[in-house]
Amino acid sequence: DLRLMESGGDSVQAGGSLRLTCTVSGFTFGGFTFDEIHMGWYRQAPGKRCELVSAISNTGSTDYTDSVKGRFTISRDNAKNRVYLQLNGLKPEDTAKYYCAASHEGGGAWDSLDPCYGGQGTQVTVTS
Repeated sequence: DLRLMESGGDSVQAGGSLRLTCTVSGFTFGGFTFDEIHMGWYRQAPGKRCELVSAISNTGSTDYTDSVKGRFTISRDNAKNRVYLQLNGLKPEDTAKYYCAASHEGGGAWDSLDPCYGGQGTQVTVTS
């Protein structure tokens, strides 16, 4: 199984920026490589549902939930098995624990049934 390790979260003031990093490991010889899988970032705030924030396909196509369009940017470095989420113009409502997720299949079918459960995640706190 793949292992996903998130980092980069912090406490910042509104309007600030952060860059989240997800490092993926656990690839097996003859199996999928990082550049073949799709990646995404989810977040969950206390008392709220797990929300898909952004996704990037294995070809580099990106998608964002409406609330972060124009502020967040997802990218990937296939040589380093990493996916990034640049967070600019942060708002208090962006406060949440952020999790990365992988998909071998694509089409919105994530490998984990609940990307916000079981992973370490990284906490983003935005103060006004």
